[in-house]
Amino acid sequence: MTKSQWQKSSYSNSDAECVEVRTADGLVELRESDDGGIMIRTTTTKFAKLLHGIKAGEFDSYADFTS
Repeated sequence: MTKSQWQKSSYSNSDAECVEVRTADGLVELRESDDGGIMIRTTTTKFAKLLHGIKAGEFDSYADFTS
């Protein structure tokens, strides 16, 4: 099984309140850094579509921009 290292956003501060991402066997895996036991695994195509929606602001209503 080929896995890359977990990576978190440069926008995350030093505490554990962030989402991490890596690739594993051609798929993309996401997890919360403070609870690594729960993981989402998806294809690179679906992940790219999610990122496109995030960048376009489609999910801004779910975010807390005050912290």
